[in-house]
Amino acid sequence: MFLKVHRSRDTGDIVAVCDRELLNTTICHEKLTITITDSFYGNTPATEDEVRNALKNAGNINLIGERSVNLAIGMGLLTKSECMMIGKVPHAQIYQL
Repeated sequence: MFLKVHRSRDTGDIVAVCDRELLNTTICHEKLTITITDSFYGNTPATEDEVRNALKNAGNINLIGERSVNLAIGMGLLTKSECMMIGKVPHAQIYQL
């Protein structure tokens, strides 16, 4: 997986996580197209433990890919029904208001 933390005093930090094979690809479903870029998700590989630690303290989370989403589900941060599918790729966003 790839992990990047976007630091922001105004809106709170955003933790972005994607599955390794999805980085720098584009996925489509009907009228929705998402390009999964290293500028958003980073280009440094992260272990599951590193991702878990980042997600534990995150207020805002963006996840894409089966492993990334399932890791957050396993942590109890969301349920499968709270995820959306973009084609065959699960995607989830968690916001702290």
